[in-house]
Amino acid sequence: MPEALRAELGVAPAAILAVPAEPAATADLAARVVAWQRVHGRHGLPWQGTRDPYRVWLSEVMLQQTQVTTVLGYYDRFLQRFPDVQALAAAPLDEVLALWSGLGYYSRARNLHRCAQAVVLQHGGRFPDSSQALATLPGIGPSTAAAIAAFCFGERAAILDGNVKRVLTRALGFGGDLAQPAQERRLWELARALLPAQGVEAYTQGLMDLGSGVCTLRRPACERCPLQDTCVARRQARPQDFPVKTRRLKRGRREHVLLWLRQGDRLWLVQRPDTGVWAGLWSLPEWPADEDLQPRVAAWPGQGELLPTIEHALTHFDWTLRPLRWTWPQDLPVADQQGLEAALPPGRWMTPAQALQLGLPTPVRRLLSSA
Repeated sequence: MPEALRAELGVAPAAILAVPAEPAATADLAARVVAWQRVHGRHGLPWQGTRDPYRVWLSEVMLQQTQVTTVLGYYDRFLQRFPDVQALAAAPLDEVLALWSGLGYYSRARNLHRCAQAVVLQHGGRFPDSSQALATLPGIGPSTAAAIAAFCFGERAAILDGNVKRVLTRALGFGGDLAQPAQERRLWELARALLPAQGVEAYTQGLMDLGSGVCTLRRPACERCPLQDTCVARRQARPQDFPVKTRRLKRGRREHVLLWLRQGDRLWLVQRPDTGVWAGLWSLPEWPADEDLQPRVAAWPGQGELLPTIEHALTHFDWTLRPLRWTWPQDLPVADQQGLEAALPPGRWMTPAQALQLGLPTPVRRLLSSA
């Protein structure tokens, strides 16, 4: 097919080569997944074996773009502090962010807090019992809503997170470009059509388990997969080509100086804006690395030192952070102290122990803990 026609039709190269699975091969896909999950799937995770939507919702949000092994400790700590949705809704956001610190993707924590408040204020503290209603809550997308509805209320609802997209596109030979909304909708339709009449909980968990531990992004363990003999990607020996998504975000790079300002047993922290990177977290003040800080610090009392550079990778860019630790003397005259503080980004003094109780970005927490 000519490239111009392919582009006009929105067909990705992998889609040209893909041979969709035969109807007979997909007819028992759900039954195979259910049977496999009951024998080989995961059954001992702390959020399994419950129909409490609060606990299932918490696990689903934490597991978004995060490994199970990482989530386990956070999940337990969250439940100890916030045993139900009412406790979470009543907590200060700073406390929620502090418990989330290190788990990343902090918008999840903010949405978690907003969602808990919506459940309490709008639904009397009870989660809605349908995927359609659940998807209206802050931070709950269609796939998360479907997982909660399936596990807690037995609804025949399809999930389609990143792992499940990989399993289904490989198994079915689905070569549509998921960067295009029409192709994404097509895959949703196929996912719904594959739902079993019974056993939706085991089927949903089975797809998750396959995507997490068998049909992995690299080096899938096809010999352990219940779909191996009908999987189009395996038959064509090209699992790496699925799913197809041509639009890729270009990674950027940033470089900033972090100011670690100390005075006695205190340090100066600022709260980041409600939007953007590390939104709402407390952090050290920062300046672009190409901004000349010499005029700013030249008249400062005390002394400073540059610490080892930190390289931090976020979703869409790599961040170079150059910590500058500066110590002011404790006996500054009041007028001098006030003048210096007025020139700082708005923030407040706190002890390291107080700082570590707040929501801090991971590299900042590590830096302060190292002291």
